[in-house]
Amino acid sequence: MEDAYARSATEVLDFFGVDPKRGLSDTQVSQHARLYGQNVLPEEKRASFWKLVLKQFDDLLVKILIVAAIVSFVLALINGDTGLTAFLEPSVILTILAANAAVGVITETNAEKALEELRAYQADNATVLRNGCFSILPATELVPGDIVEVAVGCKIPADMRMIEMLSNQLRVDQAILTGESCSVEKDLESTTATNAVYQDKTNILFSGTVVVAGRARAVVVRVGTQTAMGGIRDSMLQTEDEVTPLKKKLDEFGTFLAKVIAGICVLVWIVNIGHFRDPAHGGFLRGAIHYFKIAVALAVAAIPEGLPAVVTTCLALGTKRMARLNAIVRSLPSVETLGCTTVICSDKTGTLTTNMMSASKVCVLHTVQHIPVISEYSVSGTTFAPEGTIFDSTGNQLEFPAQLPCLLHIAMASALCNESVLQYNPDKGSYEKIGESTEVALRVLAEKIGLPGYDSMPSSLNLLSKHERASYCNHYWENQLKKISVADFTRDRKMMSVLCSRSQLQIMFCKGAPESIISRCTNILCNNDGSAIPLTANIRAELESRFHSFAGKETLRCLALAFKRMPMDVPTLSHNDEKDLTFIGLVGMLDPPREEVKNAMLSCMTAGIRVIVVTGDNKSTAESLCRKIGAFDHFVDLAGHSYTATEFEELPALQKTIALQRMALFTRVEPSHKRMLVEALQHQNEVVAMTGDGVNDAPALKKADIGIAMGSGTAVAKSASDMVLADDNFATIVAAVAEGRAIYNNTKQFIRYMISSNIGEVVCIFVAAVLGIPDTLAPVQLLWVNLVTDGLPATAIGFNKQDSDVMKAKPRKVNEAVVTGWLFFRYLVIGAYVGLATVAGFIWWFLYSDTGPKLPYMELINSDTCGMRETTYPCSIFSDRHPSTVSMTVLVVVEMFNALNNLSENQSLLVIPPWSNLWLVGSIIITMILHVLILYVHPLSVLFSVTPLSWAEWTVVLYLSFPVIIIDEVLKFFSRNSSGVRLNFQLRRRDRLPRKELRDK
Repeated sequence: MEDAYARSATEVLDFFGVDPKRGLSDTQVSQHARLYGQNVLPEEKRASFWKLVLKQFDDLLVKILIVAAIVSFVLALINGDTGLTAFLEPSVILTILAANAAVGVITETNAEKALEELRAYQADNATVLRNGCFSILPATELVPGDIVEVAVGCKIPADMRMIEMLSNQLRVDQAILTGESCSVEKDLESTTATNAVYQDKTNILFSGTVVVAGRARAVVVRVGTQTAMGGIRDSMLQTEDEVTPLKKKLDEFGTFLAKVIAGICVLVWIVNIGHFRDPAHGGFLRGAIHYFKIAVALAVAAIPEGLPAVVTTCLALGTKRMARLNAIVRSLPSVETLGCTTVICSDKTGTLTTNMMSASKVCVLHTVQHIPVISEYSVSGTTFAPEGTIFDSTGNQLEFPAQLPCLLHIAMASALCNESVLQYNPDKGSYEKIGESTEVALRVLAEKIGLPGYDSMPSSLNLLSKHERASYCNHYWENQLKKISVADFTRDRKMMSVLCSRSQLQIMFCKGAPESIISRCTNILCNNDGSAIPLTANIRAELESRFHSFAGKETLRCLALAFKRMPMDVPTLSHNDEKDLTFIGLVGMLDPPREEVKNAMLSCMTAGIRVIVVTGDNKSTAESLCRKIGAFDHFVDLAGHSYTATEFEELPALQKTIALQRMALFTRVEPSHKRMLVEALQHQNEVVAMTGDGVNDAPALKKADIGIAMGSGTAVAKSASDMVLADDNFATIVAAVAEGRAIYNNTKQFIRYMISSNIGEVVCIFVAAVLGIPDTLAPVQLLWVNLVTDGLPATAIGFNKQDSDVMKAKPRKVNEAVVTGWLFFRYLVIGAYVGLATVAGFIWWFLYSDTGPKLPYMELINSDTCGMRETTYPCSIFSDRHPSTVSMTVLVVVEMFNALNNLSENQSLLVIPPWSNLWLVGSIIITMILHVLILYVHPLSVLFSVTPLSWAEWTVVLYLSFPVIIIDEVLKFFSRNSSGVRLNFQLRRRDRLPRKELRDK
């Protein structure tokens, strides 16, 4: 039944043909079960393990790597290579890919747990009326039309329409569904609101919510997937995981590389066609195969094989650092995604606030002389912990609050007119409540006021254990004044009273809505001397003014407290006793903002990140909170910045688009609105982070680019999220954003290092082919440089520290390429130098080395015709291993210097010295040790076609390698200054790397 909330109870019962006194018959139960289905959330089919594994290889760059590995292996076998030379490259590539696939499978398996956790919120049993008898049945057997009785502590088993109230009131905690900070009062009246949201349906009990007060009967109107909880499940199923910005960029990068690699293979092979017949190859076909091997080796050199591994390593390092900041990452890519987040949609209750109602203001009458003098006190402490102090209106702390008559009576009334429990949980290390949040707030206030008559109060209370301290003062008053009778809260009276006795004294304490309590008072207690004086019209007007100020401007939830001395012979309370009361004071309460949130908001604004507060609470309460945390500091007028869900839905399409760009607060929302908000922002090319803790947040958490759940939140929210804040602290997100930005910067630095080095290898081979000189590097030497000496420094770049200005820059644009035009120009300059230096080392040995032949340049470029003419030197000189060893060593050393360049994209080595990343320094040392080993250990030198170098040759290697640092320092200088920006703008139109396409609308 879709509109049960708008129908009367009689209409709903008639619709299902059920007698409220007898319930459904067995025949009707069978019919309704066939018609409406079971009251269960069905399990979803999981993807098979092998499908998950294969999915990890559905990536263009990964496919290119696999093909390159297979081709390399086949060519090695055709050429007769065996052992290490045949298996080195393919085995390293496939090992890297297998490790990344394993990480991907584990991540996706964890993500599927969200739907399982959702079923935990279904009730196990229900008290059901059938065939005229009540019985306890499994909740899964409920059908629409069943009459169910619920009471305090019951979990609602299905969506139900209230039909009968069995107590004065019924209150339900539906925070997991709507995010409301307070429990909701339910009634029997039909709802007339148009476009009613969950909060408006006050006659509906929603599946999975919990009754916190009262007892009632209701008729089931929806079961299983038709319930509000079922709607959340369907929304989660329809939500496809968003591809992270980094993944999109790497996919684009892979597509670009695929084209480049194909061009390299063809070009290198074509340029060398003239050398196929060289005698050294032993025939045209063998020459063709030889140069095809070089082309494939170059293609593999152009692919940064370590990219998936280094990205994974960077993300893993980020998760480890974030874990220390209380941010638990469930999905590795989400760490980077935070770095480009442009909008954070933050849940209010429990995220920006403590989700712990606490008393913040107390208002009492001080004295009456010519005019009434009202005293206001502020109360510190924002949690359920009985830790806090009371300050007067001038900001001075009260040393002994309980010595003031009104505060003393407020403590007594708060402790006695109360049904809640406050206790300390040693396992969690925190204070917990049982009962209504407002009543617990009064208990905590009583503890903060303390007890009278002790000079050491309240400091002596701090000597107690936390278990004793939780309710020490409350227990004191409960022991001093024994409860005799209680008049429960009712909707018509809007108050609660309790009769207490002590020796020859009986006293009634009352608490309730201020308008209800004040109207029943004839006297008021004075705080200066403890006397009770008549409550005059002037005093009454002043109290009402303060009440409206508390409830309006400060949006506090207000309760009034009063007392009355009763005759000794009154055994029980009646409603007639609740008159001629003596007013004690007003207590204003709120769910306070976290202390760190204001600075976190400021940091977000500095970093160019917009925060939208999303809550199920009412508009005025939320606006008050936003003012306190600084979310509205930059707005003169709230018009166009604060909307309820209904207001937003009624806007025309164009105004909705404008509203989305300006919105800072979104109130009275339900789950579908949160998901809608995320989708709408994503359509505007925003990268959206959504925080939340309730079941209601799960679909939006899953849909967002990054979902951030609270550690104290529901299991459903955690399972649907990418990250969990262990401390529930919004401020932790700011640290996570900085970490995400640093990870992206390190990933860019890795790509820059690998591509510039790989460009150098390509330039080296290509220039050698164009000049007509012998091969500078053998294929096995290229593979050694590419897979071994590049790998360690590239991975160590992931340990780079954050730049000091990482949170001062605006978020990068969604359509910004990983490599911009200016950066690619820098790659080309550095890569060209690497390649030319490598070729220069090769030529130097032939032309100038004391141990070389000192040939004329023309003899070197005509080396392929050496056997066809007379020469003054043996042709075997071109098979000497010295020149290729010098070239290979220059390539290794220049890449080590280039690795130091990548400590920062734009900061000089004078600002960020090498020892700022000791991992990089260590990796360079290990790489050089490995290179020296293959030069000077005989079996290895034969395998890699190298030979030991003399000190003079090492000196030339250093001379040729070091200038790469000077060149990059010059390029960094231009990057830091306007000329680099202008060049970037000029090159942007000719950006060599693909740019991200607009997000699908």
